[in-house]
Amino acid sequence: MKVNEVPQDITYYEGEKRACYALNDEGKYVVVKSTGWEAEDIANGLAVTELAAHLEETRKAVLEGKKSPLCYHMERRQMNADILGKSAGIAVFRVKRHFRPENFSKLKASVLERYAQALAVSLVELKTVPPSSQGR
Repeated sequence: MKVNEVPQDITYYEGEKRACYALNDEGKYVVVKSTGWEAEDIANGLAVTELAAHLEETRKAVLEGKKSPLCYHMERRQMNADILGKSAGIAVFRVKRHFRPENFSKLKASVLERYAQALAVSLVELKTVPPSSQGR
């Protein structure tokens, strides 16, 4: 796309701008500011809706005792077991084992602290989930 073709629809970024690459008159890529465009707004909106639905499913699974609160907080931060393991300094197989409520409930305070720090939540938050989806 050329510099003068970069869309400037006021959409997802609420008036803010972001960098896009476009070709200038010399055929070289340059950074151009864009406020976004409608297609991007729709795609981002769908992705956010899907993430929220998945998070709600996980929250319900935690309340039903099928998953540990660790799963909820990990997904809320848009992490996976690999990222959480690296962030907390805990092996991935252990992280996955801690997704089971019976294993999570037996964790030492030092391990919980590492998870809480990696997820940027308090220990109290780490051990619970909101009672409703509006509580996030």
